[in-house]
Amino acid sequence: MRAIGIREFGGRDKLELLDLPEPRVAPDGVKIRVRAAGVNPVDWKLREGRLEPRFPHVFPVVPGWDAAGVVEEVGPAVVELAPGDEVIAYCRKHFVGEGTYAELVSVPVGFVARKPETASFEQAAGLPLVALTAYQALFFSAGLTAGESVLVQAAAGGVGSTAVQLAVDAGAEVIGVASEANRDHVLALGAYEVVDRDGDVAAAVRELVPEGVDVAFDVYGDETLGDAVRDGGRIVSIAAPPTYRERDVLPSYVFVRPNGEELDELARLYDDGRLVVELQEVLPLEEAARAHELSEAGHVRGKLVLHVSD
Repeated sequence: MRAIGIREFGGRDKLELLDLPEPRVAPDGVKIRVRAAGVNPVDWKLREGRLEPRFPHVFPVVPGWDAAGVVEEVGPAVVELAPGDEVIAYCRKHFVGEGTYAELVSVPVGFVARKPETASFEQAAGLPLVALTAYQALFFSAGLTAGESVLVQAAAGGVGSTAVQLAVDAGAEVIGVASEANRDHVLALGAYEVVDRDGDVAAAVRELVPEGVDVAFDVYGDETLGDAVRDGGRIVSIAAPPTYRERDVLPSYVFVRPNGEELDELARLYDDGRLVVELQEVLPLEEAARAHELSEAGHVRGKLVLHVSD
């Protein structure tokens, strides 16, 4: 099968087109013919070797944890899906090597959900990692509920824009952090106000909500966001375990977990028009290095996706 991978850690020049054996299918596994693969910042961090202290790596390493495609084969214990079903999956395993920048990927059935019917494969490929990350951070870790206020960092990016939509749908009041160029976009997602990421974010939030917000969602490892949180509030980070202890603010950390049942719920939200995926650009698989270049620049609005196969 065709795949884009690396034989050693390094820069974008290490990405190459490979011809690899097809992945095996476990008894409870699903082999997916990948039509499109989402591109996330973790992909180029993985390429540089930043995940090596945490995960075993099997070279050649194929990056990519987001997939949308068609079921090719199922293991003998799988009854939930059948060949031909259109699916999405968050394909992060307990080792790094068999990613989604490939024509085929094999994962446990518990990682897989049916593709939203109203989404293209490219739109669907932009959903799993960002939607699960926002969902697990906001509701399971931070315990956000209707009527609460939440500050969302990088609110125009993939995870941030999804977090804004999910929080608004849950009945929370959202303040987004974004550039002035993306202010109108974040407001259109449902935020009631946007503060400039280049200013003093905590001070700007305190002008809007003097007592502080209930929850702050940190994407970059910026613990100063905790200064915008009320006493007794929460800060949840997806960048690193926060150590914010200056006041009575509860810190937590999320490393997103594969969960097919949650993906099913998120797919339903998409089909109901309550969640959208904005694509900045769709590139062919062979231009994965270009996708990494765009992601590394840090100005992506929405999602980057690779078209893998027809």
